Amino acid sequence: MGTPSNAEEFLQRALDLELLNERQFQEVWASVGSRMAPLEEVKKQLLRGEYMTNYQIDRVVKGRETGFFRGQYKLLYAVGEGSFARVYRAVHRQTGEIVAVKVLRDRYSDIDKPEQAAQAARFLREGKLGTALRHPNIVPIYEAVSEGKSHFLVMEFVEGWNLRDLVKIRKKIDPLQATRLMIDMVKGLGYAMENGLSHRDLKLNNILVTSSMQAKVVDFGLATLADDAGDDGNDDMPNTRTIDYAALERATNVRKDDKRSDIFFMGVIFYHMLTGVSPLLETKDRLQRMNKQRFLDVVPIQNRDPALPHWVCSVVNKAMMLEPTRRYQSPAAMLADLAIVERQLIEGGDGAAVEADMAALGTYVETAQQTVLVVESNPKWQDVFRQGFKRVNYKVLLTADPTRAVARLRQDNASANCIVFCAQGLGEAALSAFNDLAADNRTASVPALLLLEESQKDWKEQAMSAEHRVILVMPITMKQLREALASLLSLQVAK
Repeated sequence: MGTPSNAEEFLQRALDLELLNERQFQEVWASVGSRMAPLEEVKKQLLRGEYMTNYQIDRVVKGRETGFFRGQYKLLYAVGEGSFARVYRAVHRQTGEIVAVKVLRDRYSDIDKPEQAAQAARFLREGKLGTALRHPNIVPIYEAVSEGKSHFLVMEFVEGWNLRDLVKIRKKIDPLQATRLMIDMVKGLGYAMENGLSHRDLKLNNILVTSSMQAKVVDFGLATLADDAGDDGNDDMPNTRTIDYAALERATNVRKDDKRSDIFFMGVIFYHMLTGVSPLLETKDRLQRMNKQRFLDVVPIQNRDPALPHWVCSVVNKAMMLEPTRRYQSPAAMLADLAIVERQLIEGGDGAAVEADMAALGTYVETAQQTVLVVESNPKWQDVFRQGFKRVNYKVLLTADPTRAVARLRQDNASANCIVFCAQGLGEAALSAFNDLAADNRTASVPALLLLEESQKDWKEQAMSAEHRVILVMPITMKQLREALASLLSLQVAK
């Protein structure tokens, strides 16, 4: 199509490309006053009136005919780029909704070439995994789209900064603000892990900070991409993002999907925020990044900045323990200490309070996650039980069929640590199943809880109760239910 030689050709091109509508086309001519106006004046008016962006203007000037739209989204300008994708601020053509659109680069997008087709499929898989995550501290992915040779993800556009830029601006983040940002990140990571996803590319660039100073983690789903790579991070896609994880896991002799690797790199981020310097040598040299010495040469944070409160130094040091068993074993454990740190940074306290917090720091006890099988027919109540039990770290299995639940435990009575029958929806079938468990030697020892409505309370006399087989009559609070469940499970542990 060639490059436009004057203002009239330029605006006609913008109209043909649907970057301007007819009304805007006429408004621009009216504002410049003449069709003989110089092109530079027209560009200024387009920017002043927010009709077009510099990104769009530059592409039209260069004679480009594509790259202005992805699906129903008009690209406004680039906000970031990596080796395999670019991220744009974009607007929906009909609704005006502002989003971020992450576009796979053209050189990895040709689905007619097997190697590129595999890369495009993996990119989309990352996006589809991310669409399942909805948490205040995770940037949501709304959709993953493939249109011919164009592959892109539509995500929330976060008004603010990425954490690397924020650290560059501020040089370092004060301990209280850094701790609060870290709490946000660890909450997001914990939620993702509960839903079966680790991150495997935690770094400052992948943390977005809103204008209200809330941290949001971006780019979940990369664990599956890393799984497709070799142990050394080699991969058809030029993603150097997994190298640091591969190097750490080689240095500590753990498998490449060890979730404690994310904990380590959370510590790296915390260290960097507090000091303004990365604890790890920053280099693009692959051999240096894979060298174990890079992790051994970390300057202790208290030596890097002796003025930092010992509270925050303790958390950083524990998160970054090179020996995986000495690190925090879960986001929940790290979050428990961060809460103590935040309280001390805000309140300080008298000697006794400080001593108590010091004793509590690092004492979060990791326990094996216990499984609760809930038998409930009402979807609304299923969700209530799921959320209420998961909040205190139980794994929740759900079924509406009491007969199937009993059969499952007969086949494997270790498949659940406790079973809860909800009679309000199931009626007498819940009572029968509760008694069937007690009558069978294969399941008689399984802790069980029968929930009855007020109108069903007479069934208590028919239920085969025992110390580990409890009947509760509604209404009760979720707190009371969790306490009863914890009591049952403690009996199982004791035995």
